[in-house]
This record gives sequence, C-alpha cells and structure tokens, in this order.
Amino acid sequence: MENIEKIIFNLEEKLQQTNIRKSTNELEKLISDNFIEIGSSGTIYTKKDVLRNLPASPTIKFTMTDFKTHILCPDIIQSLFRTEKINQDTGSTTHSLRSSLWKKEDNAWKMIFHQGTPYSIE
Repeated sequence: MENIEKIIFNLEEKLQQTNIRKSTNELEKLISDNFIEIGSSGTIYTKKDVLRNLPASPTIKFTMTDFKTHILCPDIIQSLFRTEKINQDTGSTTHSLRSSLWKKEDNAWKMIFHQGTPYSIE
C-alpha cells in the first residue's frame, strides 16, 4: 500500500522548487485543469493564471513544517502545513498556513485547490 502522506508531501515539496515553479510543463503535470487558488489577497486564480504568472514570479526559498494529510475519500486528499517563504530577490520573509486538495486523475495526483493564509510570528 502506498504511503499517501509521503506522496502528497513530496508533491507539495516539488511545487516549492524553483525549477518546477519556473516550468509550465512541470506545472501542467501537477495542477488539475479545474484548479482554483484563493490567494492571500483574496484573489481567485485558475490554472491558466498560475501557468502565466508563476514562472515569472520571484525566486522563493520555502521551508515547510507541521505537515498533515486527511483522506477525504480514496481519490481526494487534503494537505495542511505551514511555510516560511524567503523572497531571494528582496530578502523578505513571510509565513503562511496552507491547505491543498489533491485529486487522483488518470492515475496521477493533481492539485485541484490551494489556499495560503498569512500569519505573523511574534
């Protein structure tokens, strides 16, 4: 039996890698055609938006912690985690609580939903 938490962790980690974020071909493989993201600004993004915007975005170094998964049904998994993001261009650091939904489509896991909510460390 596959270890679903490890699979989803690896997929989330993959999406945080610069070479993946800059590649529309790699993003195509990981993001569902029905993808929706609610950005920290409240803006809603589609797969088309991500493929257009993410490759041109600043280089970010991510650190992921407190990773958990919940099996919602056999082909839909929710991931919950925290990230620290360091913008390599500006040096600014932000922290977010994140949640994604992954759906098995044609025998491959693809992200169908994502939301990141900023929080501050005091």
